[in-house]
Amino acid sequence: MTNLVLLVSCLLLGMALRWGKVLPENTPVVLNRLLVSVFIPAMTLLYVVDMHFNNRFWLPIVAPWLVFGGGCVFFCSLARRLNFDRGTLGALLLTGGISSVSFVGFPIFEWLYGRPGLEMGILMSQAGTFVVCVTVGVGVASWLADKEPSISGMLLNMVRFPPFAAFVLALLARGIGYEHSPLVHDVLGSLTKPFSVIALLSVGLQISFALPKSNRTALLTGLGYKLLIAPLLVFTVYVLLLNQHGWQADLCILGSAIGPMNTAAVLAQQYNLNPELAAQMIGLGIPLSFCSLYLLHYIL
Repeated sequence: MTNLVLLVSCLLLGMALRWGKVLPENTPVVLNRLLVSVFIPAMTLLYVVDMHFNNRFWLPIVAPWLVFGGGCVFFCSLARRLNFDRGTLGALLLTGGISSVSFVGFPIFEWLYGRPGLEMGILMSQAGTFVVCVTVGVGVASWLADKEPSISGMLLNMVRFPPFAAFVLALLARGIGYEHSPLVHDVLGSLTKPFSVIALLSVGLQISFALPKSNRTALLTGLGYKLLIAPLLVFTVYVLLLNQHGWQADLCILGSAIGPMNTAAVLAQQYNLNPELAAQMIGLGIPLSFCSLYLLHYIL
């Protein structure tokens, strides 16, 4: 109950700070950079080194690729029928096909499933959604924006991304048998404690319930896939086809229903793929995803 109250309180506080214009407009950008540069790498180093892998560790890694692939089929099949231009299609592919696992998922997974849930979330984020974003995401964005994608540029972006670098470092440390000393464990633990509060405040600061007419059809199409069809797709493949049951499969279904990834929206904006729609997918998709996550968890 404490974690639930904290989650709701942080979201409401972030919304209040935004509406009251108490903080500068770029506050979410600053908080997101802090999360990406400090807190997520510390969390990754803390948990991945001590993580116990089992024969189901592939589930959270494959799910983001399944969601993005399904999104490509879904949005491309509807683009001509709904008269979506290349920019609109690109914004939907990026924001509708990639979940905000780190900022939104980590606090929820930890609340629902404890430390094992957070560990699975880290795998889903670092080996799943982020890799999707900087590889096929960049490729799709470059193609739709008529730019030439660079393989070396993609790899360089991956190496430069602090959470991914921390993930690789943690895996290497595991490979040589390294274990955290009590001092290192306590320091990393202290660094990760503010993560949930800052992440949820950042989400609250970005929430917007606006539904502009210019992007209404595209926005409803994107949110329909992200919040409803994507989790149904993962449920169909994992539970009905592959006969995967238990909390790990449930976590993957929930992860596919989380609102769009902030980095994917930034990528759409950098390539000028309907930046307004990308921002609306974040501002409306994230708060709505809390409702869909609650319903999905109740059903599961």
